Amino acid sequence: MAKYQGRAFQLLGLAICLSLSLIPKSFATNFTIGSAAGWSVSNAQSYNQWAETNRFQIGDSIVFNYPSGQDSVLLVSQDDYNNCNTDHPIQKMDDGHTVFTFTKSGSHYFISGNKDNCLKNEKVVVTVMADRSTNKTSASPPPSGSADTNPSPAPEAQQSPSPPAPSEINPTPAPASDHTPPPPNSASSLAHITFLGYFGAFAASSLILA
Repeated sequence: MAKYQGRAFQLLGLAICLSLSLIPKSFATNFTIGSAAGWSVSNAQSYNQWAETNRFQIGDSIVFNYPSGQDSVLLVSQDDYNNCNTDHPIQKMDDGHTVFTFTKSGSHYFISGNKDNCLKNEKVVVTVMADRSTNKTSASPPPSGSADTNPSPAPEAQQSPSPPAPSEINPTPAPASDHTPPPPNSASSLAHITFLGYFGAFAASSLILA
């Protein structure tokens, strides 16, 4: 008996592993700006070109590598990006290895914390794609008061009904039946369902213990 129970647990574990392997998984991507040269003036001319060739999604991260204490990364508004204004950043990062994770879609503006480097184009705009689940829109209902495309036909000319036949003036009602059909036997239906359930459980246990 213990041998059969062990085999049953092994089969159950195998089924769980197979089920988990079928679950789709999504993996976030880390994008390193500047590759080996990192975040520096030498690569500044190609930053936006690099960003345009990549597809950024919510959950992805951008990695900035630079010498700590000599440079930094500022997340700024569009106006501050255009003017290289380093006075009021949304977020300042200066640890030398900055990993910024995107949590929302839209454009993100990064500039160097060194204004002179920013003026030499050490800055980048990263556009994050919108989540597809937020793009589902329901069909709008038709406007009220719109013209009916299928107007109802004009009423036909009414005709005077012919007088009823003498035999139809006071028809004799049919006698009511003294017996009403019995309600469905719910007990028998439940018994059938219970029998099928026991049969299915027996078949499953036979397959496991075979």
